[in-house]
Amino acid sequence: MFVKCRPFYLPREFTAIVIVVVYIPPCANAKDALRELYSAISEQQTNNPDGFFIIAGDFNHANLKSVLPKFYQHVNFATRGNNTLDLVYTTEKNAYKAEPRPHLGYSDHISVMLIPAYRPLLKLTKPVQKEITVWPDNATSTLQDCFQCTDWNMFGEAATYNNHTDLHEYTETVTAYIKKTITTRVNQKPWMTAEVRGLLKTRDDAFRLGDKAALKTARANLSRGIKQAKRLPSLITSPCHRPVMMTQPSQTHFEMQNDTPAQKLPTPPNNQALCLSPADVRKTLSRVNPRKAAGPDQGRR
Repeated sequence: MFVKCRPFYLPREFTAIVIVVVYIPPCANAKDALRELYSAISEQQTNNPDGFFIIAGDFNHANLKSVLPKFYQHVNFATRGNNTLDLVYTTEKNAYKAEPRPHLGYSDHISVMLIPAYRPLLKLTKPVQKEITVWPDNATSTLQDCFQCTDWNMFGEAATYNNHTDLHEYTETVTAYIKKTITTRVNQKPWMTAEVRGLLKTRDDAFRLGDKAALKTARANLSRGIKQAKRLPSLITSPCHRPVMMTQPSQTHFEMQNDTPAQKLPTPPNNQALCLSPADVRKTLSRVNPRKAAGPDQGRR
């Protein structure tokens, strides 16, 4: 059973929590059961690449790490007699600390209490300050005014050592007018640009004023702005978060068997070279959905 929830208080690095309840009977085929689990969990990982997964249940003789090695198991004590049958897997190491508790009713399995031990990235890493270059619409006129009122003789004297003027200091003086220091945090989303922040502020202002029409427009603009920010070339990464263990053996087998050296084939005389313009490449890449897994996804588009 899969349950997807979005608590009100959730670390920013996670978009949702996916809870999976598993029961594998003792007489079941472990390989078939793990294959079904792998298929279902991989599909949810593709749909929720930034989600936090909790997989708990009675696994009996099955080991989930054999098909999902990137998951971490937190129960390190026996749950039924001398056997550890009830396990809890998550996508984060040291996310929980498991402690044994008494049986519920007449159950022959003890209870497992999970104590949260996860520390958000915001508390693990200090904020980083960096300089960025800003160039708003009125930057040209503002910069001209700053240059006119700047005492260049003072900077010239400060940059002169033994009758030698350091041009680097002059450059720093000019660029100081178009640079500012910002603070970035490790859990900050890469698509959180200045435009998106402005749309967020507009939505919050409309909400505080109680203007329903303005709030509706602001929410639509915010959703559109986030989608556009996620399509930036610097944010397009590989969307496939599935483990590659199912395809890696075939690639390795091919590489071991293929020992023929690569050869460049001669080009036919009437063959025309393929030419691509930047506009064609940009148009093709704009159609790619970065959040969709590569491949047909079991025959579905």
